[in-house]
Amino acid sequence: MAMERARDIYVDEIMTKVPVIGGPDLNARDLAILMRSWKVGSVIIIEDGTPLGIVTERDFVEKIMARDLRPSEVLARDVMTHPLITIDPQASVAEAGRKMSRYRVRRLPVVVGDQLVGMLTENDITKLSPSLIEITREWRGINTPVDLEREPTSLSGYCENCENFSYDLRQTGGASGRGPLLCPECREIFVRDPAD
Repeated sequence: MAMERARDIYVDEIMTKVPVIGGPDLNARDLAILMRSWKVGSVIIIEDGTPLGIVTERDFVEKIMARDLRPSEVLARDVMTHPLITIDPQASVAEAGRKMSRYRVRRLPVVVGDQLVGMLTENDITKLSPSLIEITREWRGINTPVDLEREPTSLSGYCENCENFSYDLRQTGGASGRGPLLCPECREIFVRDPAD
């Protein structure tokens, strides 16, 4: 009897069907309100039905806050990341993960031609299978000895437990350091200090 091959999972099966969109003349404050209202980390910028770029939390930090600009005076077209790195809805999730890793992005607008049809995020992939996070991230030092004296690295992003955004995510998992990225609140609940 022949072994049955596992079926590929496609982007359109797990993507968000209605991504948050905005126009290029919205100011950054309006974009922030949209992101907060929809509890998302990005807004796709569209003009005449065509996706032009994306504004992410990183754009806010690097292009507005770090430059001490007033959000009400900065337009989306001035801070959006473009051109967009996109994916086809019929691409496999593994292909999408490789693309995220190659371009170092956590979000891929899903397009057919010039038409936006959805959004695929790293969180969509990890909800499918938490172990797939390794596809989207480059694990540095995975085969090197663990430096137990090293200070834990803090990252910003979404907690893999509660899915809230945090500027203080840390990899958990003891000496291996290969556990989930957790915010301070979830670390307090799930990670016990060995000295206790």
